[in-house]
Amino acid sequence: MKIAILSPIAWRTPPAKYGPWEQVASNIAEGLVDRGIDVTLFATGNSVTKGKLQYVSETAYAENPDIDPKVWECLHISNLMEQAGEFDLIHNHFDFLPLTYTRLIKTPVVTTIHGFSSPKILEVYKKYNSTGFYVSISNSDRSPDLQYTATVYNGINPNEFTFRETSKDYLLFFGRIHPEKGTSECIQIAKQSGRKLIISGLIQDQAYFDKKVKPYINDDDIVFVGNSAPKERDKLMGEAYALLHPISFKEPFGLSVAEAMMCGTPVIAFNLGSMPELILSGKTGFLVNTIEGAVQAVENIHSINRNFCREWAFSKFSTEEMINGYLDVYSKILNQQINIK
Repeated sequence: MKIAILSPIAWRTPPAKYGPWEQVASNIAEGLVDRGIDVTLFATGNSVTKGKLQYVSETAYAENPDIDPKVWECLHISNLMEQAGEFDLIHNHFDFLPLTYTRLIKTPVVTTIHGFSSPKILEVYKKYNSTGFYVSISNSDRSPDLQYTATVYNGINPNEFTFRETSKDYLLFFGRIHPEKGTSECIQIAKQSGRKLIISGLIQDQAYFDKKVKPYINDDDIVFVGNSAPKERDKLMGEAYALLHPISFKEPFGLSVAEAMMCGTPVIAFNLGSMPELILSGKTGFLVNTIEGAVQAVENIHSINRNFCREWAFSKFSTEEMINGYLDVYSKILNQQINIK
């Protein structure tokens, strides 16, 4: 079986720091290689893989202001599509744009839908509903207008996340610094809980950061450590008393939630989107609806077994489980192709 993995080129694959779609694409590519499958990763030239690497852009456009995103996205996608006949299957992690090629090639294309940036992009997915193969990353993130082949949860490499049986006393925010991710709410929860908060993430909304976050940073009880790399992430997550995730949108998955639990760290999240699928409330953390509920949950974190958090994450969100899921998807699609022929 020859598989092409199409990764985005906003960031390197795997990302040096932020880049969730690139991270998942990398985890799938490396997991398939470990199973002995012939994998070609289409990503940036500075990407790292045990498989074969193809690229047209040396670096990522979010890392290089000289790169025009639209131009290089077109060159990147077309580079794969012009070689489509060399692969048994293409696994698309580049959202809706590659779908516009799918009726021009014979190779089946699996598209992992990492979320809907806008309801407007549904028109493209709907157009290719009958010929596309769509995978959702949670059952909550499914559109009633689309047909899905499967739900496969994002998987993370357990070897990159160190289990820690005991923690320090700080609370952690880890993710994009943006209103919908709840950084400001985390500050309120920490203040009301009387605990230190460490904030780590990419500033995606500078005005929000300047107004709602920066005034509270004092390097004492509210600490901002910037956008953390994998080793820093592992330490921050593993030593945290709890990860706070007070989102205000229906999040499709939430890698940081799975990553924290893989370290044994419980998660307190607002009960939206995929959170009930990721968190066993009362066992791997708490699902709450308000800041006051989150403060109460902090008081109850001592009742959560960190070993169970690790076991739960390992059983549901490991790379191995994800690869098993995608191999089932690939087999189903390729068998359909044989029957059609």
